Amino acid sequence: MELPLSERLRPKSLNEIVGQDQLVGKCGFITTLIQRGKPLSILLWGPPGSGKTSIALLYAKAFSLPFETISATFSGVSDLRKLVKDGENSPLFRRSILLFVDEIHRFNKAQQDAFLPYLENGQFILVGATVENPSFYLNNALLSRMRVLKLNSLADEHLEKLIERYEQVNGKLNIDVEGRRYLIHLSHGDGRYIFNLIENIEGISVKEPLGCSELEHLFQKKSPIFDKSTDHHYNLISALHKSVRGSDPDASLYWFARILNGGEEPLFIARRLIRMAVEDIGLADNNALPLAIAARDAYEMLGSPEGELALAQVVVYLALAPKSNSLYTAYKQATVAAINTSHLDPPYIILNAPTKMMKTIGYGKGYIYDHDTPEAFSGQNYFPDGMKREEFYHPVERGFEREMKKRIDYFKKLRNNSLSSPNFLKSDLNN
Repeated sequence: MELPLSERLRPKSLNEIVGQDQLVGKCGFITTLIQRGKPLSILLWGPPGSGKTSIALLYAKAFSLPFETISATFSGVSDLRKLVKDGENSPLFRRSILLFVDEIHRFNKAQQDAFLPYLENGQFILVGATVENPSFYLNNALLSRMRVLKLNSLADEHLEKLIERYEQVNGKLNIDVEGRRYLIHLSHGDGRYIFNLIENIEGISVKEPLGCSELEHLFQKKSPIFDKSTDHHYNLISALHKSVRGSDPDASLYWFARILNGGEEPLFIARRLIRMAVEDIGLADNNALPLAIAARDAYEMLGSPEGELALAQVVVYLALAPKSNSLYTAYKQATVAAINTSHLDPPYIILNAPTKMMKTIGYGKGYIYDHDTPEAFSGQNYFPDGMKREEFYHPVERGFEREMKKRIDYFKKLRNNSLSSPNFLKSDLNN
């Protein structure tokens, strides 16, 4: 059985790893570890086809360690125990084994805990590989015993080097310049995938080099990297949110299109846009929230693809709207204050007194009906007795919040006047 092309062209040395100089370059972390001669347990975190398995193999080879591999997709704790037992019966007993665990994020907490005693006694040097954010999928006990190393997607020049590696062994690939670029474009930074594409065309006999049009007929586009259950899903949503917050309509539209193209439910995006309207714009633009809700309603009425244009419209509107998180911040501060003072009752002055007894003990005594004052503002204190007056909401000098700031300053001036002149309100009422 012939091995896949990606396996046949797997790097033979760390120098052949492309796109990960931060790890295997001259001053890379793994290069430094090898020079020191002391292996550590590491976790290789990166996208598909970035070189995780190749680095693990070469890492074991550099230290001349026995290499074992298990996959979290097919293996469990019983496989781990079998490796331990086989190791104890081996003539190499008491020598560390480098254990490579692919897709380690698929192990549950109990399975991950099973590694701990063997890492403690030095029986295993663990090398894990994952495409998911380890902070979300691996428990702290295991993470604390490993060094997390981030791998990058391969850039176009790195994928070009992989094509050249193929050509050094198998001769020039029968594609023209544009076809070569198209091959790289289809790979989306995945080294394994570009080898799969090459494998599909290497046996085709044609008189003229293959171009874009011919390759489009041969290949289907690689599915976008967007799995609703993965970390990458939230990364793209975060990119959209931060682009809107950063007032960049072009980047916002780009991430919006990326997310839609990846198969996300448009109504999920609509809900996120509503959240952006209240979190990042708030009262700086009173139209932001109604428009976000209207875009959601428009999508529900029209469906795809027409309704997606309504969402795109509100993406641009939110990106260009004046920004303020003053209300968001004020609400969080008010929530903390409410929790810390939940034992305090409202002041008697603003309590209703529907019974004679309640009036006798002072409920509602001294309350001034604001509409009876010249400015429809009494300046009374509505915070609980024993709690100092707080100022949570601080509007910014942007958009409609400039008007809100004027109103706050206006009422603050009236309140200060009422405090400095006890007869202020009374005299006004008498005039």
